Amino acid sequence: MRIDIISIFPEIFEPTLGSSMLGIARDKGAVTFAIHNLRDWAEGKHRTTDDYPFGGGYGMVMKPEPFFSAVEAVKALDDAPATVVLMCPQGRRLDQKLVEDLSKRERLVILCGRYEGVDERVRSLVDIEVSAGDYVLTGGELPAMILVDAVTRLQPGVLASETSIEEESFSWGLLEYPQYTRPASFRGMDVPEVLLSGDHGRVDRWRRTEAIRRTAQRRPDLLPGADLSSEERSFAEEALGSNAPEGDTL
Repeated sequence: MRIDIISIFPEIFEPTLGSSMLGIARDKGAVTFAIHNLRDWAEGKHRTTDDYPFGGGYGMVMKPEPFFSAVEAVKALDDAPATVVLMCPQGRRLDQKLVEDLSKRERLVILCGRYEGVDERVRSLVDIEVSAGDYVLTGGELPAMILVDAVTRLQPGVLASETSIEEESFSWGLLEYPQYTRPASFRGMDVPEVLLSGDHGRVDRWRRTEAIRRTAQRRPDLLPGADLSSEERSFAEEALGSNAPEGDTL
């Protein structure tokens, strides 16, 4: 997979893309990262990428010309079909299903907005708008890094264990079960006996049950969409108790 990122702050990305799993993925050749400075396509002495909004109002709006020139030039760098993503608070909220979808694309071109957003005409370049969540940030760079991290770890060969991906939070439609490591007893807190039993069937059942219980306690909004058996759904309803979102049914 190739991921191109267009931003007015390209220097933000290298410390993240060169570290930990992302750096390993790049070294393995599983992903190619290319960071582009939007100002390289801005005109004028000061390479201006923003201007005052028509109609008045607070703040500045990012100009369309640099984005159009940048996307056209960046697309031409590789023959692979590109999916253009705009990181934007008005976009679809990022979740694991969307991550899995985007991870299967050959190439992503990610646009990072700033200030009060982008000129509306920039959206004509975009295939999908993505939001990292319902909160306000100063720009699209941090959300872009979240998306890149989530997509990269799903590329073949990046993680040591493919099975671990299937058991993580949200991959089942549930939060992940509790995890423990050595020592078996620490300050009066003991690891559940089942995890020390060596009985893999019991361990698997315990993990599934605890994942349902934890989801009911912490993210009950996920339960209606989770893939549960009728027995598991009954257990979820019992574990849910007073945590049930008003008006929702399992």
